[in-house]
Formats: sequence, C-alpha cells, structure tokens
Amino acid sequence: MKNSPRPYVLAETNWKTVREQNYTVAILPWGATEAHNYHLPYGTDNILAENAAIQAAKLAWDKKAKVIVLPNIPFGVNTGQMDVDLCINMNPSTQMAVLKDLVQVLEANNIHKLVIVNGHGGNNFKQIIRELSILYPSVFVCSLNWWEAAKASNYFHEPGDHAGELETAVVMHLTPNLVLPLEEAGDGNAKTFKIKGLKEGWVTAQRKWTAVTEDTGVGNPKMAKTENGAKFFMAVTEGISGFLQELHEVGIDDMYE
Repeated sequence: MKNSPRPYVLAETNWKTVREQNYTVAILPWGATEAHNYHLPYGTDNILAENAAIQAAKLAWDKKAKVIVLPNIPFGVNTGQMDVDLCINMNPSTQMAVLKDLVQVLEANNIHKLVIVNGHGGNNFKQIIRELSILYPSVFVCSLNWWEAAKASNYFHEPGDHAGELETAVVMHLTPNLVLPLEEAGDGNAKTFKIKGLKEGWVTAQRKWTAVTEDTGVGNPKMAKTENGAKFFMAVTEGISGFLQELHEVGIDDMYE
C-alpha cells in the first residue's frame, strides 16, 4: 500500500492541497553536509533536522495546527572544517540571503511565522533573525536546536558534541542502514582550548576541526543504542510539536503576557 502525500510536508504535497489550506506556521529544517566520525553519514545533520521537523509537524497537525514543513537546507556553516574532505560550507551571509528570499515568499503567502529547526551546531541564526525583524516585521522568525527540546542526559551516558552517543543513537533509529558498525567508529576524543576563558566558554571562538579531533568526532559513540535514540527522538519531537501548536494558536501581535 502506497503512502499518501502528507499535507504538512511541502515537498510531498501538491497545489490542489496547498491552495485549500490556511497554513499559519512554516517550518524550515536546516542541517549541514560534513564528516561525522567514521561511522555516520555526511548527511547526519540533515537526517536529524528533517526527521525531527516532520515528526513534530505531524504531531502538531494531528492536533489541528496548520503547519507546513519546507524542504531541508542541506548546507551549514562549516568554516572551521574547510580542510576536511567535502565538508560543504555556507557562510552566514549566504544563510541571510536565503532566509531573506524565503521570508519574502512567506509574507506574500500570508504566513507570518517561521520556525527554523536546526540540526548543526555551527549554525547560529540569532543575529540573522534580528536583521530579518527589521526587513520583515510582519513575520515572526525563531529557531531551535532539535536536540535541546528534551534533556539528553536522561537518555544517554555521554551525549557528545558531534557524532557522539546522542547523534549516533538517533541516526541508528532513523536510518540504521547508513550507520557503520560501531567498532569501526573512532573514539571521538577531542582536544580543548588551552586558554581559560575559551575553555570555560565565556569567550567564544571558532574551533579548527582537524586540530581538535583526528576522526572528526567529538564525543564517544560506542555506548549508542537504537532504543535510546528512539526514546529521545520521541521526547524531542513531542516537545517541538507542543511549541508548534502554541505558536499556531497565538497571533504575532499577542506574543506577551
């Protein structure tokens, strides 16, 4: 039996359906294309962001929230990985240009809320959102990191920062055919800055990835289990769906109490 197009996934649905809907919230999954240790695919961040966005949208749609998931943006800010083979970089200025064009389309279609579901730690949309608020004040733009919608420590021994236990477990749940056996993964050992302020995190700077990690991972994936990934994915998508439902119900001129 073939699956029907999902009306909350723009890439699957059609104009016959779209023109009959009154979408209120657009959801943009945004990932990256980069190495994820030896065992995970380059598209890990795209897999995670897109699946989290679609599942959260389904849960919200089932509760009558008129949400629409836009196609995933597969390239992120990878300026620190330029010397890693085929890590594709998209500069923040390019991200701004993409979002500017997109928000213009949403405004023209009377969709006044945009949620970016981010899957890549190198993406940071805060300053872009500030600028968009001046250019398009009638569109409320916000962003979230999918992995922060539930407490990772409740599900994993050591979640990790990049291609660690958390990401590995969830990709094992979503696309197990794309994950190599964990004995083939690197241990994800990573160096930290020597300088105190940078080490403690109250000074920010870009990491040079090949100076930090040999296998491109940051965090040990060896404890990853599919069942933990499934439970965490369920928790985060339920959390995101609750936010989408609330956002659907609230007008952008009635956001404060």
